[in-house]
Formats: sequence, structure tokens, C-alpha cells
Amino acid sequence: MTAALASSTDFIGIARDPQWLPHRYDPGHDAIHFIPVPRDMHRATTFLIDDHLPAGLNPVVLRRDHVMATGPQAAPIHFLFHSGYCCSTLLSRAVDRPGWAMGLKEPMILNDMVGWRRRGGQGPDMASVLDNVLTLLARPFAPGETVVVKPSTVINALAPAILALRPNACAIMMYAPLRTYLASIAKKGIDGRRWVRTLLTGMLDDNMVQLGFSTRDYLEQTDLQVAALGWLAQQQLYAGMVDRYGAARVRTLDSSRLLADPAAAMAQLGTLFRRSLSAEEAQAVARGPAFTRHSKSGEAFGTAERDAEHRDAAAVHADEIHKVAEWAAAVAQSAGITLDAPAPLIG
Repeated sequence: MTAALASSTDFIGIARDPQWLPHRYDPGHDAIHFIPVPRDMHRATTFLIDDHLPAGLNPVVLRRDHVMATGPQAAPIHFLFHSGYCCSTLLSRAVDRPGWAMGLKEPMILNDMVGWRRRGGQGPDMASVLDNVLTLLARPFAPGETVVVKPSTVINALAPAILALRPNACAIMMYAPLRTYLASIAKKGIDGRRWVRTLLTGMLDDNMVQLGFSTRDYLEQTDLQVAALGWLAQQQLYAGMVDRYGAARVRTLDSSRLLADPAAAMAQLGTLFRRSLSAEEAQAVARGPAFTRHSKSGEAFGTAERDAEHRDAAAVHADEIHKVAEWAAAVAQSAGITLDAPAPLIG
């Protein structure tokens, strides 16, 4: 991408227009890179990162203080935090209903916040920058809309701070059942196994893993053991979030329950996010493309296809999954972690 500086005559419009996505943050210059992403592009894009966005979206670079001086208006904002491979992209697509809510899928600028934090966060005050970024992400696409942000899994260390900065925001903490999660990682082969190791490394950097293991212990564990440890640490975070903010603001959602009763999940999500849905509207969403097409490929992909995919992966890797799940249950018991997260969105 080639960055361009906006003139004084057009940066106010960019700063106030939600179709200009705040894409990257540059702490060295305290500047925000905006790219044009209209609603249809949001809908078609799996994640709001360079690998998935169309090529040629040249950014416009604006100083943060100039942007915030324009007084960008923010809608109510809520969050879908997740531990990966748990239908979070599906749910983010499901909330995209013009006039009701807009779902933002893994905006890159939040990843920049984590990267900056891990490097030591030198420069502007990080809480102030994060607060401004949340304001810019919350600009409504249509009057009366709520914005629902699904951050990347790497953002979870910032979840407590995000809810502290937005006391009116609520969050759903999503996860897949442990054995389902392990099967998802195993079926992706080396890419999935590398991903969980990278994820756990970042969680260790963020001081998120309190499970009683030493650095040497992690080196001796198999890929699926590493996956299970990351999953357990996320469950530990979720329980802490419910304890800190209460079930009125934070609820958890098991992907198997979401898929078993999507209409009930959508109705309860609407209640939590203060965007009520009638029973008929919730059923319409449950029958819509978010639940009947693959979140990434767009191909027809319903409950039967999902069940078959997980069943096949679980069968191929059954022995490894069983042994790691039993081991993880013992680790969870020792660390005081429940495998079913508290405050479920639906029973």
C-alpha cells in the first residue's frame, strides 16, 4: 500500500465517515491509517486484515489528535471475544443487519495495539490511544445502529481494559468445546499446530497463562497439549471477566450450543446488546446465510456439514485428542478451571 496525507479540506470527512476504516496505528508518528471499506466490502471480507482485504486500498494517514478534534460520533459498541475456531466469524456475520447492527471482523488496528504493548508501548499513552481507536471503530454505518466488534484472538489480553474503557459495552466470550477445538486444530495440520504455538507464545508474553508450568515444560509438550493450554488459559480469562464485570455485561457462549439453537442465541444476544429481536426476526437470522454458508468460503455449509467435518477430524485423530483432553481435564482441576464457562448466553 502507498500511504497518502489528506489535505485539510478532506480529512474531516474521512475522520467522521465509518466507510473509512481505521486500519493501522503508527505509534512512532501517533498517526492512524484509514482505508476505504464500504459496507458491502465488510460483508464480503472474512477479516479486516491486509491478507483478506482487496489490493490497492491506499491508506490516508492522519494525525490522531487531528482526527479526534473533528469530534467523530460513536454508536453503542459491544464485543465478541473468542478463543478461535468457535464460529465467531459466523456470529459476526449474523449481526450485520442494516439499521440494527454492524459487525466488524478482526480489525487490524486492534492487533497493532497488542503489538505495540508487547514492544513496551513507548510514545503516547496507550489507554488514550485505545480509547480513541474504539471511538473510531464505533462510528455507525446507519442511524440507530450498534457496532459489534469481533477482535482477533490475540486481543483477549486487552479485553478487561476494553470493557473498562467502555462501561456501557457488553461482551460475549466465545469458545468451542475442548475436544471440538482440538479436532479443529488437528485437521488443519501443520498450519493449525503452528498457530496454537504462536498463540500460546503471545499469551505468555501477555502474562495470561497461570497454569503452573515452567518454560521448559512448554517445550516438552505436544502440539495439541499446547492447544489445550491456550484453551484453558482463555477459559480462565473468561471466568475472570464474568467475575469482574458480572453477567449483566459478560456472557459466555459455547459454539455447540450456538449451532444447536441459533435463534435462541440471537435473541439472547439482542437482549444483552440492548438490540432486541422478535422471535420471527431471530428465526429469520438463523435461517439466513450466516448460518447456512461457510463463513470463509461462502459455500453452502450448514449444521450437517459442520458435524461431518468435525466428526471426520475427530475420528482421524481420536487417540491423540482423547489423551490430551483427559490430560487437560486434570490440569483444569488442578488450576481450578471449569471446562464449561460461567454465565452462558443460552443453556
